[in-house]
Amino acid sequence: MIFEYAYHGSTAVESAPDRTGMSFAPDTKRQPTYFSGALRSGLEFREAISALHDVVVSDLRFKPKDREAYKAWLEQQEQQEVIEVMAQAATVRAQVREIEGELTQLNREIQRHMGPFYKAQQAYFDYLYKNDYDAWFVLDPVITVHPDQIFFECFSQDESTYGRLASNYEEFVDVGEFACGTTNVDYSAALYDEFQKIRTYKTTRLDVDPTGFEVKTTAEASYREVKIDLPDTWVRGFLQVSSAMTLPAVSFELHPLDLFNFCFFLRRHRETHGPRSMRYVLTPGKPVQVVFEPWNVTIDCPRSIYQGSDAHEIRVWGRRRLHVLERLISVTKKLTVHLLGKGMPSFYVADLGTMSFTLGLSGWTANDWATAGNFDLMAPRAEVDSHTAVQVFDALKENWRESPDSLAQRLNLDRATVLGALGTWTQAGRAIYDLDQGVYRVRELSREPLPLDKLRFANPREEAATAFVTRGKVKLREQRLDADGNLHLGGTVRDAGARRQVKVMIDDDERIRSAQCNCSFYFKNKLYKGPCEHILALRMQSARRLH
Repeated sequence: MIFEYAYHGSTAVESAPDRTGMSFAPDTKRQPTYFSGALRSGLEFREAISALHDVVVSDLRFKPKDREAYKAWLEQQEQQEVIEVMAQAATVRAQVREIEGELTQLNREIQRHMGPFYKAQQAYFDYLYKNDYDAWFVLDPVITVHPDQIFFECFSQDESTYGRLASNYEEFVDVGEFACGTTNVDYSAALYDEFQKIRTYKTTRLDVDPTGFEVKTTAEASYREVKIDLPDTWVRGFLQVSSAMTLPAVSFELHPLDLFNFCFFLRRHRETHGPRSMRYVLTPGKPVQVVFEPWNVTIDCPRSIYQGSDAHEIRVWGRRRLHVLERLISVTKKLTVHLLGKGMPSFYVADLGTMSFTLGLSGWTANDWATAGNFDLMAPRAEVDSHTAVQVFDALKENWRESPDSLAQRLNLDRATVLGALGTWTQAGRAIYDLDQGVYRVRELSREPLPLDKLRFANPREEAATAFVTRGKVKLREQRLDADGNLHLGGTVRDAGARRQVKVMIDDDERIRSAQCNCSFYFKNKLYKGPCEHILALRMQSARRLH
């Protein structure tokens, strides 16, 4: 998906001995959105905006080693071995020497011609890395101005981590005029170093510059046009996070020092095999316990007492992404954890006083086929006609933020209908659920409507699997755990009159280890191109039953 931005100038930070001024350049192609105010707590804002930067540049996907140099050396060795074998024949030794000389000369010519190119290419990449680091990353976050707060949102490079920094107006003094709305702001990587200069003895002022919308057409040269080709999976992940916030969750408070113990343990230990999960053990009236696998080390949280009425044991993966919150430990008053279930997304809301930081984590760091249990997060949960949906959205936009109960009472509608409409707008990228305050907020993720037909499913097989589950075509006949902790699934999927026999084995890390199906796609590709729609459907049916 192509996102086009136009910035008037660039975001700048002016640092002086007694003050720090931050002026964010908004996207001039979106509705006028601006804000101006001086921060009360520069220290908390510095740590929070730095944590937001850590989310933006986060990429924990597996990166294979660069073996190009080894392959080049291996090719040379093969050439040398061929020459040595040929040299054993006395009749061709002279020809071998001649060919070897010609080959050496050709290699020298190649190096002479291509050497400057490779050198210039490396110099260019070195220059980008040092002087234009943001060219390596998509760093432009979404900023929203509301009557009660201003908040930044961003998504990580590996499409698994979401960050939201919200600041109430109590955090600001001398608040000027502001216009509510959502826009993209120019946010370069060089700003990170400037953010570190914020101090408590300095006055820090934050400005979303309104002048970017007042420049006449004759000054087009001052605009900086940016076109970013975001993958559909990135946008889809952003929408999935928003939808996941609205789902029921197990919530509890975690003391910041307990989070420090988690991060400290992960810094000292590096797993070499699975399972790589952390298991929350929640018992009513007792301290929260977390078991780190595969070592099965239990960390007690005596400062964090679980106040829920039911006991739970929930496993989550991608635990090293919690390091994003390390900078906030010293300034966090309390941490609220929301767990949606085993292998489901989780959210950590840090209370910074007049500010809050929300960290959203997908079920796994790698958003691959193993996450089939999360594919239906964006599926509609209630049927609402378009007229009612528009009525609810217009009412929400009147106040920019409101609870479902308040909207239902004001519009004289059923609460389930209002929730269904709000869920639809959340999936469309036009609203967001605020976990910290428990209200829905207007937030336009893009200038134009998002193509939901492209974003709802990652591929046709996922769409077909969802259809099988929705229509009741999947029968789960076997669901058992073996002695090694592997989950075995067995069942049938009715597909156009044919009955597909499906078997799946899922390991402790919720990965599909093996699977079988009697369809043509499986016979041709096995699992090399991912599971077929029937295997996906059985996995989704099992996940729905578990959750």
